[in-house]
Amino acid sequence: MRTVDNHNRRSFVKIAALALAGFSMAFTACNSSGSEQAETDAVVSETETESESTSMVYIGTYAVADAPGIFLYRLNPGTGELTKVNSFGGGENPSYLALDSAGRHLYAVNETQEYEGQPGGAVSAFTVNQQNGELSLLNRVASKGGAPCYVAVDENTVLVANYVGGNVASFPVKDNGQLGEAASVLQHAGTGPNQQRQEAPHAHYIAPDPSGKFVYSVDLGADKVFGYRLEGSTLIPNEPAVAYASEAGSGPRHLAFHPNGKYAYLLHELNSTMTALAYNADSGAFTEIQTLPTLPEDFTGNNQPAAVKVSADGKYVYGSNRGHNSIVVYSVDENTGKLALVQHVSTGGDWPRDFAIDPSGSVLLVANERSNSITTFKIDKTTGKLTATGQEVEVSKPVNLVFRQEK
Repeated sequence: MRTVDNHNRRSFVKIAALALAGFSMAFTACNSSGSEQAETDAVVSETETESESTSMVYIGTYAVADAPGIFLYRLNPGTGELTKVNSFGGGENPSYLALDSAGRHLYAVNETQEYEGQPGGAVSAFTVNQQNGELSLLNRVASKGGAPCYVAVDENTVLVANYVGGNVASFPVKDNGQLGEAASVLQHAGTGPNQQRQEAPHAHYIAPDPSGKFVYSVDLGADKVFGYRLEGSTLIPNEPAVAYASEAGSGPRHLAFHPNGKYAYLLHELNSTMTALAYNADSGAFTEIQTLPTLPEDFTGNNQPAAVKVSADGKYVYGSNRGHNSIVVYSVDENTGKLALVQHVSTGGDWPRDFAIDPSGSVLLVANERSNSITTFKIDKTTGKLTATGQEVEVSKPVNLVFRQEK
């Protein structure tokens, strides 16, 4: 059973670089200096190094309990090619995943509304084989709310957002990586004007800020971002508890911080907007800088943005549009945090639920849930623009992508 459908929220190779290198070498043979030749060699060397390195990516999906639900692929950043390595049973609907900082344990929410005969979902803990990335189940505990849809790790605590439950929960991590029973469960309050989607609170995201001082949960039903502190593995509401209130009916979904810790970007599912926020790391409060649409002006169809990511260099923000089936690209003014539209690019599939940027910052992978595909795009690090590589693999109902850099 795919619980989320019931709630309508689930309803390049561097050709230019090589060409430039070839042109530069031809030009150098006639009238260039040694320094120009060295720069050309550096471009070629970077391309070769990029194509030789690989990264491992775990893919969470919607799957029945006895079928493979978590997939492991190897990415070649030079070409965007994905090669299947293995698949693992993750229980029912192991949709969202998180690795601990050492890459030794992986945690997955089991996005269901019933677990062991009781209302709610579950959270699964796995060990990660350091040689081949193989997953072995450690244990599974109740998530303390229905349809858990996001998971994050903060040192020795796993954080979970329960969508249908409208609450968040924290779980202590034992020395061996196993999960203890919930240390805290905090209920959100508030509803929005959209009676179909905001009839109750719907926690959609939870994760710590870059400093680890605060934890934030984004609630689509309440139109709010709630702030917390962690005491041990227990969540304590910050003061004030609401770190930011979005426009009524906008349905905030996911939050991503800028690497400098001064800005954050909040994606709204119900009105297809991206809000740039100034972040006060001392108080834990956000202030709006600007709000932009995620869609082209001429698009009038159904659209539900899903995920937001910031490039590691902080120069670009990316968001996924489900319905328009695109990735929107913005540039970032690092002096102000403001965004400017760069591009809309088709994902080459249907319903781009999540996407991820590889550790080299060279490739962006998209999980197209309804077309059962993962597509890859080369990232131009100078402009932020995406170009389809033509590489695609079939994965049933992909939801979430998590990279693990090979040791």
